[in-house]
Amino acid sequence: MALRRLTPALTRPLVVLSGSGRRCHSSVASLGADLPVTATDPSMGPKRTIEKRWQEFFSDPSQWFDHRLEKVNARYPDFKHKKTQEALWLNGRLNPPWVESELAAIVPGTVQSNAFHWNRKLERYAKARQYEKMMELFQQMKQEGTTPDSLTFVRVLNACASLRALKDGRSIHKQIMQSGLESDIYVGSSLIDMYTKCGSLEEAWGVFNRMPTRNVVTWNSMILGHVKCGQGQKALELSRQMQSANVQPTPVTFVGMLNACASVGALKEGRVVHEQIVQSRCESNPFVGTSLVDMYAKCGSIDDAWRVFQQLSTHDVVTWNSMIMGYVKCGQGQKTLELYRQMELEGVQPDAVTFMGLLNACASLQALEEGRRIHVQIVQTGFESHVYVASSLVNMYAKCGSLENAWTVFNRMPERDVVAWSAMILGHVKCGQGQKALELFQQMQRAGLQPDSVTFVGMLNACASEMALEVGRNIHEQIVQSGYESDVFVGSSLVDMYTKCGNIEDAWKVFNRMPKRTVVSWNAMILGHVKCGQGQKAFDLFQRMKQEEVQPDPVTFVGVLNACAIIGAIEEGRCIHAHTIQSGCDSDGYVATSLIDMYAKCGSLEDAQKVFNKMPAHSIASWNAMLGGYAMHGHAEKALGQFEQMCEAGVEINSVTFLCLLAACSHAGTVDEGIHYLESMGSVYDISVAVENYARVVDLLGHAGCLHDTEDLINTMSCEPNVVVWKALFAACRLHGNVEMGERIGKLVIALDPGNVIGYVLLSKIYAVAGKWDLRENIQRQMSERGVRK
Repeated sequence: MALRRLTPALTRPLVVLSGSGRRCHSSVASLGADLPVTATDPSMGPKRTIEKRWQEFFSDPSQWFDHRLEKVNARYPDFKHKKTQEALWLNGRLNPPWVESELAAIVPGTVQSNAFHWNRKLERYAKARQYEKMMELFQQMKQEGTTPDSLTFVRVLNACASLRALKDGRSIHKQIMQSGLESDIYVGSSLIDMYTKCGSLEEAWGVFNRMPTRNVVTWNSMILGHVKCGQGQKALELSRQMQSANVQPTPVTFVGMLNACASVGALKEGRVVHEQIVQSRCESNPFVGTSLVDMYAKCGSIDDAWRVFQQLSTHDVVTWNSMIMGYVKCGQGQKTLELYRQMELEGVQPDAVTFMGLLNACASLQALEEGRRIHVQIVQTGFESHVYVASSLVNMYAKCGSLENAWTVFNRMPERDVVAWSAMILGHVKCGQGQKALELFQQMQRAGLQPDSVTFVGMLNACASEMALEVGRNIHEQIVQSGYESDVFVGSSLVDMYTKCGNIEDAWKVFNRMPKRTVVSWNAMILGHVKCGQGQKAFDLFQRMKQEEVQPDPVTFVGVLNACAIIGAIEEGRCIHAHTIQSGCDSDGYVATSLIDMYAKCGSLEDAQKVFNKMPAHSIASWNAMLGGYAMHGHAEKALGQFEQMCEAGVEINSVTFLCLLAACSHAGTVDEGIHYLESMGSVYDISVAVENYARVVDLLGHAGCLHDTEDLINTMSCEPNVVVWKALFAACRLHGNVEMGERIGKLVIALDPGNVIGYVLLSKIYAVAGKWDLRENIQRQMSERGVRK
């Protein structure tokens, strides 16, 4: 007589299959050691022994409930009498020896007791996370001739998933197909889980599509697998298909959906999932609550993340980490550190992820002392040897400008990953040591590490700072070979490197090949054309950027305002000014300074002063822009008055300030004031005199006709004079008709800059004024031979 089957519960039972394909609940496997030692069941009374119950069972099995498919734990009985509620277990230690053979006679092969003991061992290894031991045990089991059941396969597939052992998983899959168990819903779900965790979505889909039935566990495996493989949008699509198939989501489903939303920044979709969670009353589930916090934080809605965080009844370290990382992502480093102090007060112990978030916050804030305090805690808690924490320490010290501390941590690392090397490279670039960054890159490659996108960005920045065009081209070749050229950050850095090295043509090639252009890419092109003096082209790029609906940021406005200043386009500059007000960027200090500079260079000092007056706080750059504007237009008195205001306001004067002052003196012809300011740079303000400052004074003295004094000044400069300084004296020689000195200085200028036409033209004019036509013709012949054209 057939045994009665009950509808399986929604919870996932652990099952084994008999040789005939009948399923029986395998959680009985843990029962044998837990049954009472007496021959009678105390809960059912002492009169009926286990043997008598089995005799009654075999006499009429229809009077017993079959609970094998709905057991929730090992103590739950396999069979229960419908009236007396007496219980029986298939693998009870007190079962008479004849029970198994009798069961086999009624339902052939119902129980495979041989696999039971192996499954118990596999379970113990699984709890201890000794997955290699599980694989060894499975091989031993097969060698001894024991046929694995469905529970065995579920266990070893989980081990393969944990070990990312795809090859072993495929081998086990073949055995499953040979045993006819692939269609088992739990074996199939474990196969999907193994393939997705091993990164083989194609094979996971193959199992999924062949499954005759799918439960929520199957769908969850597919959803979580796609999230893990970075296919968040596909995971959300799967969750919608699952619900269309009338499969109700569980907390695990919601965790997968929220992770998918977080991975693709789908805030709107995340809010919809949140509503479903509330309706399903799963919001109090700690894993769901933590995933909600993480989703909102990663999608940039930090206020929503904070609201969910406060509603949670308990906060573990994972929940705190979600908030900490969320504030780091949103650029709120100070809030991150405050949150950590609150976490400490609640007695929650930080982990590696916590420290990584805190160190990133310190790096963004340039909070070196706070970073050192956290470093002490890292050492005390034993996390300094953690490769990711150590890499974050290197990054923090490097970004805070403390390369010495960065090197100390870097040298102590037992293992250096690409993150640590990239942090060192970027740190040296930030500190202006581009050549050292290039050397580090070579050392990293010799160590056998492959650069990632961050490494390439750092290297391209180093090439840009060092004007190392040929090295940059070599890096570009490696980027193409590594498949990173389509990366938006790498692409933008390539554009930036080429433009800063003066190679606009190659910058355009990269820009045109980019599959996606962010505001960073556009900014690199705009600023590159500004640097090359192509203001109109930069302005045209801005117009095209707007047509493609890319929103400008403060860097964009700084670039396009500089473009307007170059071409003197004041009306276009006013339009940009209006645009900055609409976007709320006019309050940005760099944008405001660029507005002052643009108005000043376009001749509207009144508008420049208005922008200056509206600024809530004035940086040294904004003061210098205003001062430079007055100097440029010959308003020496206003420029000097502005300087006095700067001194009264306690502004820290720099060499650019004196460059503007000396320009004002040059325009006004006030030699004594110019000499005074030059001498006061070092004696009063402790500022090193740059070659540009000397060039201004040389121009001032030269225009005043003090040619010999000018030459004496050049010969006593504290720094090496460049061609600009000698050109200023050369121009003064021509202006005042000093042929002898002009000829001598002119030859020096041509020798220093043979490709520049100015030296040839000025010397040619000096010879023409002096009537030395043969020498003039000789200069023109040199120009022709060297390919120099006017």
